[in-house]
Amino acid sequence: MQILGKANMVALSFPSSFVSTNHDAPPEEFRWIASVFIGIVMCIIVYQVTGFISLLCFNGYSRLKKMERVEWKNRGFSTFHALVVAFASLYLLLLSDQFKEDSHGKSIINHTSTLSDTILGVSLGYFLSDLGMIFWHFPALGGWEYVLHHGLSMFSIFLSLMSGQGQIYILMVLFTESTTPFVNLRWYLDVAGQKNSKLYLCNGILLFLGWLVARIILFIIFFIHMLLHFDQVKQIFDLGFYSLLVVGPILALMNFFWFWKIAKGLVKTLSKARHNT
Repeated sequence: MQILGKANMVALSFPSSFVSTNHDAPPEEFRWIASVFIGIVMCIIVYQVTGFISLLCFNGYSRLKKMERVEWKNRGFSTFHALVVAFASLYLLLLSDQFKEDSHGKSIINHTSTLSDTILGVSLGYFLSDLGMIFWHFPALGGWEYVLHHGLSMFSIFLSLMSGQGQIYILMVLFTESTTPFVNLRWYLDVAGQKNSKLYLCNGILLFLGWLVARIILFIIFFIHMLLHFDQVKQIFDLGFYSLLVVGPILALMNFFWFWKIAKGLVKTLSKARHNT
């Protein structure tokens, strides 16, 4: 009997919501689907609005190549999504009591809320939309590293949303999207021929500092939090538990690699600016 018990422990288990045979879907599942749909519609609307506003407000937009205009608009909804999820994650993790350790009388890895479910759904809709565009225009909007990043993000969000577990860690990772507006502004300035401007230099410094805080230091906090709460982390269903152990370090390594490239770019920009003066 003990041997059988151990065998069952090794087998991957899934939360009941993954294998439910009830054909009457609970209201929360409709909310999840609706939030994903809202995320996709949000991307479509912001994509179109970005193109419309850019045509009216930026003289150089009409002179861009077709693929540059596509990426310009793509980065518009990328920036919008980043701002939405970054502010929502900050609110849920620091300002609300939803993910405070002593609230709700249950394990922190089981803390959820309507807002957190909605944000995860919207974000899933964004990653689906962006990944679709990446594949459609591959590799113009990003190579395989973006496919890997988006794929891992979607997989993790989906598991957390469906199981209601580990949302605190998903929100931590979603907050790293706060660096995206700086990445996109850097691209906009480059395309607009403003690489020698003070704004480009200031944005580069803010990108370096923002990446250091939101994607390096925050991931260190992420792993420390997991280590300190590992007794609770082990309560996550098997696939979610092993995914958390694998996906987190992969994303951290990708962030370190990109941080190294950002640091090199900043050093080059600062050296060029000092030489010009």
